[in-house]
Order: sequence, then C-alpha cells, then structure tokens
Amino acid sequence: MAWSDRDSNRQTPQDERGRLWDVLFMSRAAIRRSGGGGGEVTVDLRRVPRNGRDRQARRVQLVCAIGPGDHGEPVITIMQPGED
Repeated sequence: MAWSDRDSNRQTPQDERGRLWDVLFMSRAAIRRSGGGGGEVTVDLRRVPRNGRDRQARRVQLVCAIGPGDHGEPVITIMQPGED
C-alpha cells in the first residue's frame, strides 16, 4: 500500500491514502457479498506494483480474516494469501 511522491513521479500519480481507501472499500464490498458466512473472505482488486517501472494495475488478491480479538472484540485482519 505504501506510495510516495517519488513513486508518483517515477510511475503514475497515486497516493498512499487513496490506495488504503481502495483496499478498505473493496474489503468491505467483499465481506458484504459473502453474506457474513465463514471466517475468511477473498478480496479481488487491482493495484500498480511499487517497483519503479509499472504503470498498469495488476490483479491481486487479499484475504480478510474475520474473528474475535484478544478480548472478544470483533477484528478484521487484511493480509496476503498464505500469511498467518
């Protein structure tokens, strides 16, 4: 999600706040579509890799793990597939 002014100058104009908003918005949409069943939801989105050269967005997947926190509070963890 990280993105700097230097990245915008090298690649394509974006900002870190906007990238975070996209992840949260798309995660919310995926959770709603899932109907609330299960503890994990796959989030499909497109992002420009932060590699200094790409300008086109690529398809990526994230996983939202939904469950209780340390004190029973609701927690959503957004991570890459295969992370724990």
